[in-house]
This record gives sequence, C-alpha cells and structure tokens, in this order.
Amino acid sequence: MTAVPNPETPEGGALGVSRQYHWRATPGTVDMAMPPPPPRPLPLQAAPQNLVVDLERTAIIVIDMQNDFCTKDGWVDHIGGDYQSDRTPIEPLRKLLPALRDAKVPVIWVNWGNRPDLANMPPNQIHLYKPQGHGTGLGDPLPGGRGNVLEKDSWAAAVVDELKPLPGDISVDKYRISGFWDTPLDSILRNLGVRTILFAGVNTDQCVLHSLTDANFLGYGCVMLEDCCATSSPAFCTEATIWNVKKCFGFVTGSGQVLQALKAGA
Repeated sequence: MTAVPNPETPEGGALGVSRQYHWRATPGTVDMAMPPPPPRPLPLQAAPQNLVVDLERTAIIVIDMQNDFCTKDGWVDHIGGDYQSDRTPIEPLRKLLPALRDAKVPVIWVNWGNRPDLANMPPNQIHLYKPQGHGTGLGDPLPGGRGNVLEKDSWAAAVVDELKPLPGDISVDKYRISGFWDTPLDSILRNLGVRTILFAGVNTDQCVLHSLTDANFLGYGCVMLEDCCATSSPAFCTEATIWNVKKCFGFVTGSGQVLQALKAGA
C-alpha cells in the first residue's frame, strides 16, 4: 500500500491512508485540495479490448483462498467437493502477488469469516449451505477438530499456507457471496483511491463473480484474472462467467499478461 508522507517528518500533517486521497493539516489550516499523484499507466492485453490501467489507482482483491475451500480436510473436501480445482490459482498468485506488491499495488484479501454466533447470518444464508436442515453447514464443526466452518480466526477460515498475507496487505471479512455486502470493502477501496480492481480467487462463478458485479455497479473498472480464479462447479459455469464478464461487467486477462506488462514497464 502506498503511504502518505509521515506526519512526523518536516512535511507533517498528512491525514489519510494513501497518497491518492488525503488532507494536510497545520495549526491554522486544513488543506483539502492536495493534488493526487500522477498516473502510472500500464498497457495490458485483455479481452474484449486491451486496457491501460493506472497502477497508482489499482488494487488486487483475492477472494476466499481459504482452507475450507482449497485444502484437504477443509469444508469442501468434507462435503465431497473438488477442493483440488480450487487450488489452481495458488501457483499463479505466488508469482503475481510479489510483483504487484513491488509495484505498490495494494493486495486485499476478502475471506469468508463468520461470527461464532452467526448473529448476522439470516436463515436464507444458512439454508444455502444446509438446504435439508442437517449436515455440515456454516459454523458447524469440521471433523477432526479443525474448527468450525468458515469461522473467523479458525484454521478453516485461514488463507492457505502457500498464500499467507504479508504485513501491509489488507484483510476484509465477508459474510455473503459478494465481498461488498455488509463489509467495509468499498470504503477501504475509496480511501485508497482505487478505481480499478483485479479479481482473483474462488469460486469463479460465485463469490468472485458476484463481488466483481457489485464492484461494477459501484463504478469500479473490473478485470478478472482468469488463471488466478477457479471453481469446483462444472466447466460450463466458468465458461458462462467469463462470457458474462466480457459482455457486461468488465474485462478478462491473465497473470502472465500482467507480469509481462509490469516487466515491460520496469
């Protein structure tokens, strides 16, 4: 994350969390007209059109790369789902995220992290994952003492070991398929001055897609990183999702194109 000048330096008085949007205060004046930093254009091959994104105002959101979805003995594995498919973004992200951090692009982890008491989870959301009223659904204990399903601060809800967040990354808990519903995600992005979002994570056709569509409705430029997304759903779900993103909601590219563009611009 790109920080504003340290208020303890002679410049002093910086109020805000990013260079893109901050005020500067002195004993007699608060300056709300601080100029934003100039764009850092990054030409990027994408579909249905090529893009030029502004690295100064871009973030990557990584959605639900958690043990319950992507790891043996997690929830998806326990209920007989294909957790191995959900692991396919791991290696592309292991290459891409360090390059984005080096380019001062904020890395935001948006993970399902329920309250232990499920106090903000209405019956329709609980029904979604326990439709017949029994079985292992949200907040229920996993076999083997691995914690409760998608409960905040548990092993089940933790990011997979291969992609542990680093200091300086931002983490946001979500409680619905969309990462924007009842969370501070939009406020965080606006305070960072973000206007373009790169999307990665699982599941392509569910939490990634609906977070992306909500971002589109909020006015963000949306770019799906196809090889950094995955799903345990049938293949036609991914095909339909990518078609709809390109048709209605944004653009599609891959981690290789982003890495190539970053290298070319270095």
